[in-house]
Amino acid sequence: MQTIKPETKSHGCLRMMIGGALSAALVSFVLIASAAAADVVTLRVGDQKGGNRSLLEIAGLANDLPYKIEWSEFPAAAPILEALNAGALDVGYTGDLAFLTVYAAGAPIKAIGGTRSDARTQAILVRKDSPIKSIADLKGKRLAGTRGGWGQFLIDATLEKAGDRIDDATFAPLGPVDAKIALLAGSIDGWAIWEPYVSYATLKDNARIVADGEGLTPTITFFVASDQAIATKRAAVQDLVRRLNKARLWSLDHLGEYAKATAALTQLPEDVLLSAYTAQRTSPIVIDTNLVTEIQQASDRATRYGILPTTLDVETAVDRRFTAASAGSN
Repeated sequence: MQTIKPETKSHGCLRMMIGGALSAALVSFVLIASAAAADVVTLRVGDQKGGNRSLLEIAGLANDLPYKIEWSEFPAAAPILEALNAGALDVGYTGDLAFLTVYAAGAPIKAIGGTRSDARTQAILVRKDSPIKSIADLKGKRLAGTRGGWGQFLIDATLEKAGDRIDDATFAPLGPVDAKIALLAGSIDGWAIWEPYVSYATLKDNARIVADGEGLTPTITFFVASDQAIATKRAAVQDLVRRLNKARLWSLDHLGEYAKATAALTQLPEDVLLSAYTAQRTSPIVIDTNLVTEIQQASDRATRYGILPTTLDVETAVDRRFTAASAGSN
């Protein structure tokens, strides 16, 4: 039997003590790290293909986030708004009137920022061989667009501009994919739509523009957040708005690079995207008194058209603090 010397025994006990201390420290570190990870805010963000996620990545602003983002991709803005209303998302983005339509129905959401595009990039398209040559020819025709959003509004505003009543044409509530198919098939006479669909239809399908939104629509796309996210994740939401604004400003100086990178991500033609981005010149907005007044006028007009069910106070639908803070930090 081997005799254990006192000093060897002592060293063994010391190693055991050190090992036990290290194990305890490791366990403590893991618990602290786990607790810290549990404290990291996660933003659930709704996106559309080639939208804000790709823009942040292309502009180099998706790195070193002090929070996590769970991206969910949607085919259009309507399901993003539905998910925000249901509490399944924290942040999304959508056209101004589509947002107001859902807000009017009682959704617990607010517009917290956004962008403006050239109003001419909203347009009513017809086939190349269509007998429709001007807005005067739209009377009595079957015109498709999104219900409760830019499409329906542009159709009604264009008819009114021509001196017609909004029921002098038949409105076909169709999403972009179905409306494009219907236009090419000849089952509708015109299609009210926005970019990049306008550029795709004119460049690839030989469609013609017979009317646009200049002087008729604000052409604002809002970043929208749930009231819950505003209350509990304010710092993360603020940082996301700031990054999106910086990315948008970057894109204005890098349209070709932006189009090329987005084309690779979305499989959309690069020439279509470059045409769309060049026409839109999409820029960040600040939600201030002038913007609220502009959206209020569009909202009142949408109520008169029957698109919105009731008159809204737009001031209650926005939170000015996010873009005001972002404007000061850029």
